[in-house]
Amino acid sequence: MQTTARTPTQMQSAAIHLQPVHPLAALAKQALFAEADLTPKPGLVDRRGSGAHHDLSLELMRRSAAALEPYFSQMAFLSAHRELCTGLREELASVGRDAERAMYSCTGGSNAHKGAIWILGLLVAAAARKHHQSAREITAAAGAIARLPDQALPVLVTHGDIVRSRYGAAGARGEAADNFPHLMEFGLPMLRKQRACGYSEEVSRLDALLNIMSALDDTCVLYRGGADALATVKTGAKAVLLAGGCGHVNGRKQLERLDRALMASNISPGGSGDLLAATIFLDGVETQHRDVHEDCSEEEAGNGAP
Repeated sequence: MQTTARTPTQMQSAAIHLQPVHPLAALAKQALFAEADLTPKPGLVDRRGSGAHHDLSLELMRRSAAALEPYFSQMAFLSAHRELCTGLREELASVGRDAERAMYSCTGGSNAHKGAIWILGLLVAAAARKHHQSAREITAAAGAIARLPDQALPVLVTHGDIVRSRYGAAGARGEAADNFPHLMEFGLPMLRKQRACGYSEEVSRLDALLNIMSALDDTCVLYRGGADALATVKTGAKAVLLAGGCGHVNGRKQLERLDRALMASNISPGGSGDLLAATIFLDGVETQHRDVHEDCSEEEAGNGAP
């Protein structure tokens, strides 16, 4: 029987899938599931449908997250017990590009998690280096990795490059290089504040998302709709929070208004969604949870007040 020789890339992919799943990779996958499942999210894929996306669905988001888990594992294993250096940065970047190819393969060419691969990949790698780190220590290490050069970086003009040139927005790369300020100052504090106030996990995550949206120069929004679209997102998110957040009736009304506006304009705050997934992941790492907190948003929608 004749067999076909496998290419080095195929052999590397097989090796990645044969290795054990690192706990941090499992947590990253769960965080992506949790972000996708959270409902209702303005303009984003959730349990109601595809949001402002015509080429994505909840099934595709979950499929992509599952496909990324072994690559996050590889990043964790590569980073453990390593010094921060250009060699590590380039190895992680190579795995990240493999992860992108796996994502596009399983989604039929749709970009489900390109930004999340970069953000969560850095956080997984940073968290794997030492045990029991604080969120601030992890984001600082992730930022240090992001600031290192990658000599093998392809010379391609991405959507993020276009937006950075036109609007001066930092994008996912700038967010990482600055040690994830929107994660540390907007996502994580709001998530924990709302939990401490007795709100459900669904409400706490939605309010964390909206707090990120209210401040982030989201390159996904800028690419789709420019400065006016970004103003709509920021103003609408602030209106929800000023009305009491998603745990209050008036806040829910503002959330519905924002969702309608984003859907009508085909605007998706995808960068904010990626940072919410990172928020959920980092919360789980810092609190030493092997699993993310359960979200019952499908059952609880509109009933999150304590």
